[in-house]
Amino acid sequence: MGSSKGSRRPRRAAALALAGAALLAPAPGGDVRAQTRERPPEATVPLPPARPDALKPGPPPAAPGAAAREAPLPPERPTERTPTPPADPAPAASGTAEGKPGAMPVPPPLPPERPPELAGEAALALKVAAPDDTACRVRLKRLGVAFEPLPAIVNGQCGTPLPLRLTELGDGVGLPQSATLTCGAAEALARWATEVQVAAERELKQPLKTIAIGTSYECRGQNHDREAKLSEHAFANGIDVMGFTFTGRGPVPVGPMPEGSAEGRFLDAVRARACGVFRTVLGPGSNAEHGNHLHLDERERSAGHRLCQ
Repeated sequence: MGSSKGSRRPRRAAALALAGAALLAPAPGGDVRAQTRERPPEATVPLPPARPDALKPGPPPAAPGAAAREAPLPPERPTERTPTPPADPAPAASGTAEGKPGAMPVPPPLPPERPPELAGEAALALKVAAPDDTACRVRLKRLGVAFEPLPAIVNGQCGTPLPLRLTELGDGVGLPQSATLTCGAAEALARWATEVQVAAERELKQPLKTIAIGTSYECRGQNHDREAKLSEHAFANGIDVMGFTFTGRGPVPVGPMPEGSAEGRFLDAVRARACGVFRTVLGPGSNAEHGNHLHLDERERSAGHRLCQ
């Protein structure tokens, strides 16, 4: 067995040598090296299949700022247009038609001149529309009040456009001194007089005859102080009542009365009723200036507040 293996090896080696020689044997009429160089590569080494397009490498990334440089530019801005002034119906002074080359635009019309400022006496004399007191005068007549209209009172900051002069109240109650008041204050006085009549018959058992008036219209400050705010008397909107007279007994002046007396009860009653009619009531005890009379007025206050002292 050892001799047979040894004889096979020389035969295999000889066969391999013959095969190699056959491959290297030159073709008829040519050189071996030239034939090897002219053989195409695919005949010797197979190439891999083509790569799909999706897997092919893309173009290299753009450098920073390249996108901005390559972005399309916006369209050019249109030429500014000058607004055309409104047409003027009147022809231009030069006779040049508007809209032609070289025509001047027509300026807009100027506003009217501002009126002169009012100051000092001119401002105080400025006229305002007087209030309509027609309905109030109708009510006065129904209450039995005797009155006459007076011309407007104008005295600096004092006065009233529609004053009335009262000479008698309802139920024949007289006003010996008369009173100059606005219609609103006159109506309040007339309504209060009906309450005074009731108190006189209840407490004094006598009907009321007259009401003594001290001051109605008077251009002055409060409490006769020149530096103080104007009193409602300055606008014919206040009245001072000094006392009362009756048919069958002596008068009752406004002032302190004995406690529990009929006169004291009467004055307390009429003063309380005045607080329900007038917006301001001041009398004895409120201050020294009103120790001998009742001050009644129709001064308007914020939120409808009233003053009763």
